[in-house]
Amino acid sequence: MISTEVLTIGRPLAESTRNAIRVSYALRRVPESEFRFLLPRPEPPRIGDIVLARVESIGKNVALDITTGRRCTLHKGDLIAVVFGNRYATLQFEGYARSDGDHCDLLSVGGLCGLVESKHDTVPEASKLRIEGALGDANGAPLRLQDFALPDTSRAGRGRPRVAVVLGTAMDAGKTYTARSVILGLRRQGIHVAGVKLTGTAAARDTFMMLDAGACVALDFVDGGLPATYRCALPELLHIYRVLVNHAAAEGASWVVVEIADGIIQGETAALLASTRFASTVDAWLLAATDALGAAGALGMLRGMGIRPLVVSGIVSRSALGRREVEAATSIPCLPAAELEEGALNAKLLAAAPPPGLVVRSGEQAAVTLR
Repeated sequence: MISTEVLTIGRPLAESTRNAIRVSYALRRVPESEFRFLLPRPEPPRIGDIVLARVESIGKNVALDITTGRRCTLHKGDLIAVVFGNRYATLQFEGYARSDGDHCDLLSVGGLCGLVESKHDTVPEASKLRIEGALGDANGAPLRLQDFALPDTSRAGRGRPRVAVVLGTAMDAGKTYTARSVILGLRRQGIHVAGVKLTGTAAARDTFMMLDAGACVALDFVDGGLPATYRCALPELLHIYRVLVNHAAAEGASWVVVEIADGIIQGETAALLASTRFASTVDAWLLAATDALGAAGALGMLRGMGIRPLVVSGIVSRSALGRREVEAATSIPCLPAAELEEGALNAKLLAAAPPPGLVVRSGEQAAVTLR
């Protein structure tokens, strides 16, 4: 039911208001019991600031992923809990953690808010929000997503996990589907495998797809305290990477399949690939591509970084002609999702040598060590 209550800033939230709030997926680590006070809106907002907003108009995002993973339809007047962050999506929005007074845009289905800077020509205007105020805890302190991140358990885990990284030529090249297919193939061989979405924008679909494929745990940057990773500095990305892989190891994963968002020339992705601290921890690389020319171009760039993917998959692999073009142009196998799911890549993955960047000290449990 849409709440028509007039909300008073700086006062405890009434139970009826709390019950009416739809909590976005980006806030899944924040217990709803923490939503106790309505505070003045953050001015200016910072990445990770959590606010209560009312839907003023419906645009591109007609629904919201909520903490259960369900996608609920939005209506004008709905109260939603969202979080400020930056978004980079070539096929949707470029947006930043900003507001225009008490107005902002819904930047993603996962609950990222801010102001749109640019958009793809085919995409409708963003859904519009009015900020009711910042959400505070029982002590009246503002809630921030960073305060609910997983702890850095650098010595956690029962064994040193191997890491496979899925890269892409662009947004919507099939990276998530490739990652889930590899997870499914390994799981069918009885291997404990975890899924990690290291960069991108919070979306329930990504992690739930990994869980549905049989991942023992699926984690993303939200578990590291960020609603999205656009404009995130490399040291913070490396910190989140270490935390997530170590938590996957603590859950018993012997393999971790890591998806990196967007294409290899996107800022954060390019920074990770150029980092020897990151690349030296990776056992195997996979590339998802939309077409053969994109695959050939990406592989040429990766070759210059010393990276040779084991296989190409993604959208291009759905076509027999596309697969033949990739293999003719690159001499790298191009496998469709169905073959990955059946374990066609498992032998190559399991033959991968332990990377030098993963260190196990005597007497300690295994963990990722980024040199």
